[in-house]
Amino acid sequence: MRSHEGSAAASIVSVVLPSVLQPLAGGQSILTAPAHEAVTVESMLDSVTGRYPALARRLRDETGAVRRYVNIYVNGQEIRRLQGLQTEIAPGREVLIIQSVAGG
Repeated sequence: MRSHEGSAAASIVSVVLPSVLQPLAGGQSILTAPAHEAVTVESMLDSVTGRYPALARRLRDETGAVRRYVNIYVNGQEIRRLQGLQTEIAPGREVLIIQSVAGG
């Protein structure tokens, strides 16, 4: 019987991964990052990929930039159309990561 359960959900950011990335995150479809206040996409990525180096390499290049074929959505908007890695995410929000899959 936890009376703070609702507030606990409001102090995290949920990151939804596509099935192609789930094996790199221990099979999980949703990762969470602490967010007691607004956090940037960059700090959220640092937090959720810290335990999954293969996932970190798949999402960002060696300079820390989001890879060309990875799209990250905050509030339904792609971060490249917002402030990129400095886009703020409010606590309790969901972030969607989509990886483009090329045919061939």
